[in-house]
Amino acid sequence: MSLLVFSLFTILVFSSSCCSATRFQHQHRYMQKKITLDLPSKIGINYGRRGNNLPSPYQSINFIKSIKAGHVKLYDADPESLTLLSQTNLYVTITVPNHLITSLSTNQTTAEDWVQTNIIPYYPQTHIRFVLVGNEILSVEERRNITANVVPAMRKIVTSLRAHGIHNIKVGTALDMDSLRSSFPPSNSTFREDIAEPLMLPLLKFLNGTNSYFFINLQPYFRWSRNPMNTSLEYALFQGNSTYTDPQTGLVYRNLLDQMLDSVIFAMTKLGYPHIRIAISETGWPNSGDIDETGANVLNAATYNRNLIKKMTAIPPIGTPARPGLAIPTFVFSLFDEDQKSGSGTQRHYGILHPDGTPIYDIDFTGEKPLTGFNPLPKPTNNVPYKGIVWCVPVVGASEAQLEEALRMACGRSNTTCAALAPGRECYEPVSVYWHASYAVSSYWAEFRTENVRCYFNGLARMTTVNPVTEMIAASFQALLFEKIRRTERD
Repeated sequence: MSLLVFSLFTILVFSSSCCSATRFQHQHRYMQKKITLDLPSKIGINYGRRGNNLPSPYQSINFIKSIKAGHVKLYDADPESLTLLSQTNLYVTITVPNHLITSLSTNQTTAEDWVQTNIIPYYPQTHIRFVLVGNEILSVEERRNITANVVPAMRKIVTSLRAHGIHNIKVGTALDMDSLRSSFPPSNSTFREDIAEPLMLPLLKFLNGTNSYFFINLQPYFRWSRNPMNTSLEYALFQGNSTYTDPQTGLVYRNLLDQMLDSVIFAMTKLGYPHIRIAISETGWPNSGDIDETGANVLNAATYNRNLIKKMTAIPPIGTPARPGLAIPTFVFSLFDEDQKSGSGTQRHYGILHPDGTPIYDIDFTGEKPLTGFNPLPKPTNNVPYKGIVWCVPVVGASEAQLEEALRMACGRSNTTCAALAPGRECYEPVSVYWHASYAVSSYWAEFRTENVRCYFNGLARMTTVNPVTEMIAASFQALLFEKIRRTERD
């Protein structure tokens, strides 16, 4: 009798344990499936911090929650931000800076140290879902060394994650459209010959083997603004009835973003990887820019991002003409304007929020608000190319030391740029730092503008439609007036 009781007890315990294990496995699979389903439907925001007027991480993360973003992408693995994000339901993407890629690729211990420092202390309380190894690596000066090492670095990070039992953090890298040799029509797209074999094939093999995403930074603004007469603004902003039919596939495109996405898909297909999932790591529209940057304004930015979110949060998913019905994880670029970025004015004006958290324009990251529910915005005046004359001059309020720095930068590249400022030459007088700096930056910009040089000089120059001679006379008069006031105060 006792043996029978013991046997029954053993069967019950074993059965209970099996049921518990089965329930755990089902629950684990359910959570994994839920994450897989949730990720694409939650619109993300890029949180960059290259500005001297930006709020703290604590305030910024509260702002991110207030706009109802579902995912945040960091351009580093900032400890304060990762700690604060553990108290939220936000999914998180972190980035390995470009300069660390080579060291991570050559040593598993270095990769393990990076994972131990930047993931283990925060995961799983902080919902880290992606690690991007580098950002736009083809655009950096030392790209040849980095491109050779990015996939080995990715492999080593995955090895460390697996050693810690972490399987639901996907690893990738964010590339720009400059990875393509051609992208029009979409079916004709191919990756650049110089990177197809050394970078793209190993990368696609890695992404396919780890079931990760191909991350692409897409900016339809630049594609449109390079030739606004050939592509309608409405087509770039998901508006109107314009279409484009690919002559080889017959696929019909109704917006520029889909056209660009399918270019990447066709390029991957030609290298033998037609099924790798795609994610948009950056996309947006500038709310402002330089005088000659057509279409960079608040209304276009609001229109693009609102329509983008509507498209990407649609249920069921819309996908693209080449991949209909497939959801695409998307990160809007970006949370704030970043005034310390170099390049053209648009590079510093992609933000959706002012530093105090007030909106530059209203936006709904859930996609639930009807497009007709937003307040009207001012009608832009720069949707057609500016046809007047533009000059480059020093910024108002620059100190003498800053003007000397601008003078040094402008005159350092070519012997001819500042030749007229030599003693006895036609522009030597009046002898003042402001006058010489004004001539130098204007001369430099005029000489190298066709090479895509911008009127910026680390923030020391700006574009103007006012003849700089007029401005310089006014500035000289103002300087003389201030000097007179200072002498009067001393006396």
